Amino acid sequence: MGNTCIVIGGGIIGLSSAYYLHKAGFQVKVIDKSAMDRGASYVNAGYLTPSHIVPLAAPGMISKGIKWMFDSSSPFYIKPRLDWDFMKWTWYFKKASTTSHVQRSLKVIKDINILSRDMYDDILASGDLDAYQYERQGLLMVFKSAKAGDEERKVASWAGDLGLEVKELNKAELSAMQPDSNIDALGAFYYLCDGHMTPGQFMARMKDYLQKSGIEIITNKEVIDFNFEHGKVKALVTNDGSLEADEFVLASGCWSENLAKKLGIYLPVQAGKGYRIDVPRPTGITLPTILMESKVAVTPMDGFTRFAGTMELSGINNIIRKERVEAIANAAHRYYPSFEVNAEEKAQAQFGFRPVSPDGLPYIGKTSKYTNLTFASGHAMMGWSLGPGTGKLVTEIITGEKTSMDLKAFGVERYM
Repeated sequence: MGNTCIVIGGGIIGLSSAYYLHKAGFQVKVIDKSAMDRGASYVNAGYLTPSHIVPLAAPGMISKGIKWMFDSSSPFYIKPRLDWDFMKWTWYFKKASTTSHVQRSLKVIKDINILSRDMYDDILASGDLDAYQYERQGLLMVFKSAKAGDEERKVASWAGDLGLEVKELNKAELSAMQPDSNIDALGAFYYLCDGHMTPGQFMARMKDYLQKSGIEIITNKEVIDFNFEHGKVKALVTNDGSLEADEFVLASGCWSENLAKKLGIYLPVQAGKGYRIDVPRPTGITLPTILMESKVAVTPMDGFTRFAGTMELSGINNIIRKERVEAIANAAHRYYPSFEVNAEEKAQAQFGFRPVSPDGLPYIGKTSKYTNLTFASGHAMMGWSLGPGTGKLVTEIITGEKTSMDLKAFGVERYM
């Protein structure tokens, strides 16, 4: 094992991998096709979510997807298209949407979330990064209907069995916790184990630290191919020359599938587009909140409140669907009747692509084909929450240390 490493992808997974690899003594370069100033790592809800123990692939999701397929404003929108990779992904998603898969995944997802939350704690305690927002105030799962409350009560029971602290709140208790928000809901489940951050702020601090530590960050340069021989990747081929290293980390989010194909590896990933609206004025909302029926996440960030949500499987495109932005704004008004997102705030909406695996679990590890290539992708909606934990695991894999948790569920070759 040499001491040079290139990380492909400059999102939270890539930067976290670079951070821990640097700590382990590697000379690291990070390369990204973008300017590294937008995308899923910047527009997400900023949640650290040990409470999110149920994978996206769960019973009922296929029927919901079919029901919502013809409503482009629905929380989970699948755009029908004749694309072989998408159709295969859909088939695997259907196969994974079982009760047994959910039960197998609960502890695995909880464990990697707790690991990653602990890594966020360690980064904060290290003093490496300049000050940034990081709060552990928990998360409210708010419901307006008894049906949604019953569904979340089951999840809360599983969470409690796994040692996570959760409380059920009635309408009066919920209002007392958010007295200035005028929230209109039947009740909520309060997960005390969760935290939140302002993603763009943390990303800027992390990039600054990495560059000051001697890590080269290469932006606006696209990896288009690989040179490899005898079971090792020798170099990346970019649109502007090639780059050699001893070790490589593929953490390129939704673009991981196409890059993996160039290496002869099948890594099914679909782009799950999510949107966000930022409101830079008082809202009275002081706790992170998920509006359950609408699947909208609300986060009090540093200087603004973020409303984020929707899962749109329509391929990689730069279309901002106004009806989806309106759906988020309308949900905010339904739960907070005295609040309304204005036209200017909606006009500033942005989106990002989450890399979604068919079973809702990330890919973390090596394949049998290459000894010096480690994968870290497919984190779906949990990318922000799992960033540092994944970076730590990637570093342990490359250095040959005992990993902080069992990685069997995250096997890269599980669809090969």
